Amino acid sequence: QLQLVESGGGLVQPGGSLRLSCAASGFTLHDYAIGWFRQAPGKEREGVSCISARGGTINYADSVKGRFTISRDNAKNTVYLQINNLKPEDTAVYYCAADKSHVPWTKFMCNMRTDTYDYWGQGTQVTVSS
Repeated sequence: QLQLVESGGGLVQPGGSLRLSCAASGFTLHDYAIGWFRQAPGKEREGVSCISARGGTINYADSVKGRFTISRDNAKNTVYLQINNLKPEDTAVYYCAADKSHVPWTKFMCNMRTDTYDYWGQGTQVTVSS
């Protein structure tokens, strides 16, 4: 069974940090672009970052630039999202997703459109509150 599993969410105070992980099982991630998305209550799911399969292309939403860092370790079949200086508006369920359909272009490209991605994890809750 092909699965993506997010972990690392939690309750943190403003200004705190978290590292989210996205681990794949049943398939390898090394050919796929990976995106991180989030969805706050009552809002649409939005892309926050993506990374190409080779790691050479990385994109961030303007709202997270300078605070979020995406990385991948293909040997561990895992992608990470380091989140620093957390703000209350970062509160959301965070999802990772894999773009399989656009191989081989995923080796060099990624985007943050939800309709690009084929496989989704179940999400991990991030709550920022004092």
